[in-house]
Amino acid sequence: MEGLMPITLFISCLLSFLFAVKVFHSLWWKPKSLEKHLKQQGIKGTPYKFLYGDLKELAGCFREAWSKPINLTHHIVPRVIPFINRTVKIYGKMSFFWIGTKPTLIILDPELLKEVLSDKHGRIQKPPRNPHIKLLSNGLSSLQGEKWVKQRKLISPAFHQEKLKGMTPAFLTSCIELIEKWKKKTYSQGYCELDAWHDIQDFTADVISRTAFGSNFEEGKKIFELQKEQSILVMQAVQSVYIPGFRFIPTKKNKRRMNLDKEIIVNLRDLIRRKTLALESGKSSVDDLLGMLLQYSRESSQADMNNLKTTGMSIDQVIEECKLFYFAGQETSSNLLTWTMIVLAMHPSWQEKAREEVLQICGKNMPSYEYLNHLKIVTMILYEVLRLYPPLVQQIRYTCKTTKLGDITLPAGVQLILPILLIHHDREFWGDNAEDFRPERFSEGISKASKDQKVAFFPFGWGPRICIGQNFAMIEAKMALAMILQHFSFQLSPSYAHAPNTIITLQPQHGAQIILHAQ
Repeated sequence: MEGLMPITLFISCLLSFLFAVKVFHSLWWKPKSLEKHLKQQGIKGTPYKFLYGDLKELAGCFREAWSKPINLTHHIVPRVIPFINRTVKIYGKMSFFWIGTKPTLIILDPELLKEVLSDKHGRIQKPPRNPHIKLLSNGLSSLQGEKWVKQRKLISPAFHQEKLKGMTPAFLTSCIELIEKWKKKTYSQGYCELDAWHDIQDFTADVISRTAFGSNFEEGKKIFELQKEQSILVMQAVQSVYIPGFRFIPTKKNKRRMNLDKEIIVNLRDLIRRKTLALESGKSSVDDLLGMLLQYSRESSQADMNNLKTTGMSIDQVIEECKLFYFAGQETSSNLLTWTMIVLAMHPSWQEKAREEVLQICGKNMPSYEYLNHLKIVTMILYEVLRLYPPLVQQIRYTCKTTKLGDITLPAGVQLILPILLIHHDREFWGDNAEDFRPERFSEGISKASKDQKVAFFPFGWGPRICIGQNFAMIEAKMALAMILQHFSFQLSPSYAHAPNTIITLQPQHGAQIILHAQ
């Protein structure tokens, strides 16, 4: 027995030593090795700081930048992405900083951006996701490789132009409800002050609910309210230091996140069950997104029964795509339309030009799908707003293998950040008036709007993984803006504070206080 004690002690010491070596490797040796590799290739950046990297400085920059509003200007880069902006000014357009133990390389060169976004060899992928993000959705945007290819191929038909054209009655119904709501508010005095962002969020949630769930849209809205609460809790977790396994500790917020996830899934399963029965009995159609996804799911089940290779989607995948469709679609559309109203309130001459175009093409008629294709000025305005206030201010990728990028070689484990906002405001691509609102840049389309015609404008991403719902978002925004312009003029309220900031997407921190005037 006594002889066993030294052996046990030896094994315990060995395991402790191996654990210490692993910790040393992860928290110091590997980051310093990656730092040395980048500097040897002439890339400058901040020095690595143990464990936290630049997280403390990054958080400090955000706190300072977001502590007060800015003047009514489109010079928003220093407020929205202050640390990246500062890093580029100090270390150059290709430089790096540290998010924890990960070196994060800033990519601003359009040629390199194109390489990153069009990688077909699996060397550059989306970074490993924070487990909390998966609570919002584990759908198409989170998949990689063959799984992504298969899922994208299955979902794409739902967003073809003919399918979107079929959704326009749902768009119109939601638009009419928004206009009627605002008419009631302006009825007594001919004008009113309101937070347009709040009402537009309700409007875009209604659109998503109708187009996703058809006649069951009210139940869909209930699910989306739960998803909205979940998104706030998830972002609180993402913005704190990630500790592996902490999400399983039964804190009040962790328990609420898990309960919300269960409640959302239970409600979606019940909705899917009743939708499936309605489809089978012929009481419902496949015109809405859920119907289309369930059609693919049934194809999968039939393939399984016939011992064929599965080509459809599982019910679990349908659930995740429904969650993603709400979160991505609702956020993108509401922010685009809100910023468009804010910007047009700042630039009344362009507001009037857009209104004249809408009245010339549509009159007082509801804008049909065909009308939308003729709204050139409205389209130019939306593109310019997307340039100045893109929904996502950056995209992140990750080298999972040694990667040749231009003249440099990057080892596995380097994070790549593509700062969309910084590129959209870069004078090198957009001229000395890069931070001015000039919709005429897009008079000849996107390809001729900037000096660099490769990847200087990518509000919905670029390459194979470009946002599948971009046409959906643009149709929704055009229709809503056209109807708003038909019935109202608007200006910024004196209480409006210009304070763009990011909570996943680019949002007005203190709302969008607008004074509406009935036309």
